[in-house]
This record gives sequence, C-alpha cells and structure tokens, in this order.
Amino acid sequence: MAERTRGAGSAGRPPSVLIANPSADVYGADLQLLESITGLVDAGATVRVCVPSDGPLVPMLRARGAAVQFVASPVVRRSALSSKGLAALVGGNLTGVARLVRLLRRLRPDVVLVNTVTIPAWIAAARIARVPVLVHVHEAEDSDNRWVLKGLLAPLLGASGLIVNSKAAAAALTSVYPRLHRRISLIYNGIPDVPPAPAPPTPDPETFRLAAVCRLSPRKAPDVAIEAVALLRTAGVPAVLTIYGTPFAGYEWYQQQLKERAAQPDLAGAVTLAGYVSPIWEALAAADAVLAPSLREPFGNAVVEAQFARRPVVAAAAMGHLETVNDGETGLLVEPGDAAAMAAAVQRLIDDPALAARLAERGRQWAVERFSVHRYRRDIAGIVLKSH
Repeated sequence: MAERTRGAGSAGRPPSVLIANPSADVYGADLQLLESITGLVDAGATVRVCVPSDGPLVPMLRARGAAVQFVASPVVRRSALSSKGLAALVGGNLTGVARLVRLLRRLRPDVVLVNTVTIPAWIAAARIARVPVLVHVHEAEDSDNRWVLKGLLAPLLGASGLIVNSKAAAAALTSVYPRLHRRISLIYNGIPDVPPAPAPPTPDPETFRLAAVCRLSPRKAPDVAIEAVALLRTAGVPAVLTIYGTPFAGYEWYQQQLKERAAQPDLAGAVTLAGYVSPIWEALAAADAVLAPSLREPFGNAVVEAQFARRPVVAAAAMGHLETVNDGETGLLVEPGDAAAMAAAVQRLIDDPALAARLAERGRQWAVERFSVHRYRRDIAGIVLKSH
C-alpha cells in the first residue's frame, strides 16, 4: 500500500497536479476523480482539472478544491473501436496534441494525471512537454479484438505509470502489453460510506424490489437484468426492477431497445428506467436487492455501493466483480449474460431471507474494511505525488 507523501513542487511551491477527464458527467470514474482530488488537496497539492465542457461534475470539482479549465480533446468510445475508427481517432488526436503541449508549457504542472485511457492525446502532450504522466485506468477489459486492444492501449506505453482499480484490470493490460507490468500500481476504488448507517430492507410481501445502477450500454448488460425479471414474473414472482443510468452518446438506440422490451406484456409496469440519480443511497435504500449484470467490469462501484447500503448483491462473475464479491459470503455470483442464473439467484434471496440478510451484513462489513474512501485518498496521493 502506498505511503502518503508530501512532495514539493518547483522552486519550493506546493506540488501542482493537472488532471484530464473526458467529460463533465458523473459516473463511477468521475466519483473516483472527486476522491482523488480530495486526497491530493489534503496532501498539500494544488489541483487543476481539464474537462471538455460544463456539466454536473464541474461544481463538484470546485467544491473539492480544484480549479477547472475547459479543454477539448478527442475521446475514444467503444463504438469507434474498429480499424477505420481508430485511424480517424489517431488523426484527431494528432491535431490536438500541439494545443495541449502549449497549455502544459504555460501551466507547468509537476505531474499530469489522465483519468481514463480514452483521451490519449494528453499522454502524448505530457511526454512532449516533459511532464510525468500517470494514467488512471478505469476501463481495462479483455474481450475486444486483440488488434483493436493493441491500438487502444498503445498510448499507455508512453505513460510514466499506470493506476488500476483491480487485479483483473492489470491482467487485461499486461495480456496485451506484458511490459506494462512494471508501471502498474493497484489501488482499489474507495466508496464513501452511507450517511447514516443504512437500515436493512423492509420486505413488501406483494413486491420484491430490485435495482441496477449502470450505464445503458450492451457491455453493462441491463438487458440481462430485465430478462431475469421477465423470467421471475413468468414464474409468478412479483419482482420489479428500477434501472438507474443513462447511455453514452451514440448508444441511444440501446436505450430505446430497453424501453421497448420493458413495454412488452410480460413486463408491463415492472421495469422503470429512472435515469441518472446522485447520490444513489436513497435509491438503493428502496431496493430489496441489487443486480450487477455487467459483462466486463474492471471494478464495479455499483456492487460496493450496494454493499455499503446493506443490500444483497447478485453480480455477474466478471473481472472486478470477482474481487468485490465472495460468492455466498458477500454476495452471489452468476454466469455473465445468463438471465436464468440471475433469476435463480434472486429466487434464492426471496426463498431464504436469512441468506439475504447474511449477505447484506457481511457485504457491508467487507466494503467498510476493504474499500474505504480514506484508504483510497491516502493511496492515490502517495502514488501521484511520488511520481514527479
């Protein structure tokens, strides 16, 4: 575990950190960014965050003590991961690098922290400007075409260091570029605890309430959760599902598919697409259990949030979920993409309330011990401030 470090900047001034973020939305990686800022500010650093435009994240950044600057840079989306798409993105990044280099030379940060693999122009610009650059990898996955992955991850070879949020994420990176191993630091995400400590669910004999918190995209697989509810209802189980999340730009078609499926007769009135909700605690408190169906999840904040909220979790046995859920102890794991298995796991919780309560209590204890925000802030500050 990294030690807390109080580094000094140039000419004895406080160390300065420039953080590049791909958007001003507020999802898992963005919430971790807020905790990174708090850790760095508490350690004596000055922090500036560059985002492409205004949005809900901006006032949160300022509230944590960061200066905010609007700086556009090309963003790699999974919908563009093809040979043709990557070629276009390379061209777009090259045109933006010179502008970012000028910005870095003017601001003169001691270190650049890029909060994603999806804005590689910042890595190149920092190298050209001779500023140490770390990349916080939140989205490392292992199921795309290998050549596409090589193109997507190639910019990481230029980073001074990498921060990953799970062993699964580290394995995904090193399976493509083994030499990245020496640059990787593992820091599990940190989730703020629920204020105040949550009460156990109050079951409704007429309805079993399920929640899923995720982006609306095929790899997050809320469609699997919906089909699990359909199976339960066909079997006579009065299950309902609320999905909290919005699509990435370009995935509105998928959202429309979810709406159309939810409107079909076997699900009419049982599935609600509630959009983005923050903070999430009140929504989780209204659930009897939480589903985490993501097919490829490097960490999965939603699982740990549910554990903190004292709600039993049914999660796909994929990547980071294998590190946040001990099957049968802190949640239930099911085969990724298997709606029938997810429905069967929910049925177990309904049939065995003592099991559901035990999973919820042990899950909360596990999350408090392993994924505290205080540990995360200390570790992230230690790694970043040692890098310059």
